[in-house]
Amino acid sequence: MAGQDETTKGLAVGPVTVPADALTWRFSRSSGPGGQHVNTSDTRVSLSLDVASCRALGETRRARALERLRGRLVEGVLTVSAQTHRSQVRNRLEAREKLAAVLAEAIEPPPPERRRRKPSKNAKRRRVEAKRRRGEVKRARSRPPME
Repeated sequence: MAGQDETTKGLAVGPVTVPADALTWRFSRSSGPGGQHVNTSDTRVSLSLDVASCRALGETRRARALERLRGRLVEGVLTVSAQTHRSQVRNRLEAREKLAAVLAEAIEPPPPERRRRKPSKNAKRRRVEAKRRRGEVKRARSRPPME
């Protein structure tokens, strides 16, 4: 089956490939659809990666991932689960996709810092003009003075 081959390969995460031996698979009984099949098959998949000791990420990406995922890590290990499908193979593929997505987001470099600049003279003029027009609108709403 094509899915079996996919789950034994390394995990491509952006420019990095995490080796297959760094991934830990666990299988358990799944809740949800399946009838009597659910009671006998271990279709729920948990996929774990020890981010803290994963050499494939490199020092910078590992530090970035540890910082950004600190709320999801248990002793440096990131775990994702999949149980939406009745087939273990499909759940394995989904778990791989989930782990790759979470890890890719965690290791991407931060956006360039915004350089602050003064507003242009035209922008200042437009702002003051808009304030003046708004003030006129509010003044026009008030009742004329009583004589």
